Amino acid sequence: MAKKALLIGINYPGTAVELRGCVNDVRRMERCLIDRYEFSKKDITLLIDTDKSGVKPTGKNIRDALKKLIDDGESGDFLVFHYSGHGTRLPPEDGILGDATGFDECITPCDMNLIMDHEFRDMVAEVKEGCLLTIISDSCHSGGLIEDVKEQIGESVNIPKPEKSGFANFLVRIVKNLLATCGMSTSQRDRGGSQETFTRQIELEDGETVDMKARYLPVDSYITLLEEQTGQTDIRHGKIRQTLVKVFGQDSSPVVMLSNSTKRNGHRGLLSMIIGKREVSTSGAGSEPQSKLPNNGILLSGCQTDQRSEDVYVTKTGKAYGAFSDAIQTILSETRKGKKITNKQMVLKAREILKKQKFSQRPGLYCHDRYVNKPFIC
Repeated sequence: MAKKALLIGINYPGTAVELRGCVNDVRRMERCLIDRYEFSKKDITLLIDTDKSGVKPTGKNIRDALKKLIDDGESGDFLVFHYSGHGTRLPPEDGILGDATGFDECITPCDMNLIMDHEFRDMVAEVKEGCLLTIISDSCHSGGLIEDVKEQIGESVNIPKPEKSGFANFLVRIVKNLLATCGMSTSQRDRGGSQETFTRQIELEDGETVDMKARYLPVDSYITLLEEQTGQTDIRHGKIRQTLVKVFGQDSSPVVMLSNSTKRNGHRGLLSMIIGKREVSTSGAGSEPQSKLPNNGILLSGCQTDQRSEDVYVTKTGKAYGAFSDAIQTILSETRKGKKITNKQMVLKAREILKKQKFSQRPGLYCHDRYVNKPFIC
């Protein structure tokens, strides 16, 4: 039996969306895995963007490291992937309805080469039988980050779909998704006035004052950063996925573009479905792609698909952390070493802590039924 982990912490230093607590989160998790769960340090891979001498958490490097983690896992092994950083969500493009959440939930590597929910689905589907992968995502829009995994605790996937015959309803939903994803909400702006930072200050019960910044990239902010990273100047909302393929090539999210002449939902010419690189088979026009299910993965999300996870900075002490990551560490520190806490208990307790601390985010649990009451991590 082996125990291995991949820990990703991205603070985006020097950018308009810089965070403070992400690297601290994964360093704390590294210590926790070693001290509490008896992981060996040599079996923990740490990718952070504040150490110039280390491997950077780019999209390619994260994909490669996660693939290696999964490929090397054998029956009886325990694998952990912890991500702390910005998250974003992409609305449907060219008539795509999206998955059960209505969006592509994504994590945001330091080079803006997004890793999307269908990729997590396909990578998790490769976890060998008897091996278990626990994913902890302390990022905005992390609910539903593994596409097609059952939602056990959360409110992310019970989103009504447009009526099959209601083309007007379909268009209304697309417009609403675009508005929501573009950050149409009240927020403070940074001094440049172009990037939404969603920074606010609150006072906790113990009297401490903390600054909070959402680990969230509205599409407009993401496009600006992608343009800065790549030199592209003509990136459009409806062409982000295509731009990623153009810029990063094989190192981007693997996609299959199906013919836009395919008939789907009764509307010819609307479909240009984007799916992960899977073993796909179809039985005729309009049939659904078939692929392996990601049943050996567990996702603990920092929030719901339409929510933001908070990056916290304690002004008095200078301590910085992610609210969800800190809640997990608080729960473990209050649980006697050797005593097991289940995945369900972890998420429910984290919800209680965050609510008490005046955070609006609600963590979620996504996994097969058999893992709900299994011990957190191992």
